[in-house]
Amino acid sequence: MSATDDYDKLSKEEREARDKADREREAAEQAALPYSWTQQLGDVDITVPVPKGTRARDLAVVIQKKKLSVGLKGKEPIMSGELCKDVKVDESTWTVEDQETVLIHLEKVNKQQWWENVLTHHPKIDTTKIQPENSKLSDLDGETRGMVEKMMFDNQQKQMGKPTSDELKKMEALKKFQEAHPELDFSQAKIS
Repeated sequence: MSATDDYDKLSKEEREARDKADREREAAEQAALPYSWTQQLGDVDITVPVPKGTRARDLAVVIQKKKLSVGLKGKEPIMSGELCKDVKVDESTWTVEDQETVLIHLEKVNKQQWWENVLTHHPKIDTTKIQPENSKLSDLDGETRGMVEKMMFDNQQKQMGKPTSDELKKMEALKKFQEAHPELDFSQAKIS
């Protein structure tokens, strides 16, 4: 029996207790890492503390499609390993803030997938529990925005008992066909 099956058989209170314990375990594992990180669907931001007074020239930062390494030159890296997913190297950056923090911004190749961890050998988070921030239509690319707006329009039309955008297109095409062929009788036609 899988953990999912066990979870489904738990009462609401037991699920909440397990979720709370999982979140606390996850938080402790993440806090033990030598960095902190956050993510949106399209990117990951990593904060790595370094000794006060650190300058960019003192650092060895390597960002590759599937690898990340951050450390002080001539010393063991603070973090190094294989990234859990691919990144766009040309769109990923790093900078030093206040001479004590390295900020790393990684652009995800797959902008539709949450990361379970940054480096594959580090503890994973439960991505099914992520609650993304609300987004605005203006945040979406043109094609996605068009699809969402069409879905919203169709839903609104259905609620008012009016035809959806696809039904309106069919009705318009039929009307044009009728105008082009006045000799045909459409009085008994049933259009679905």
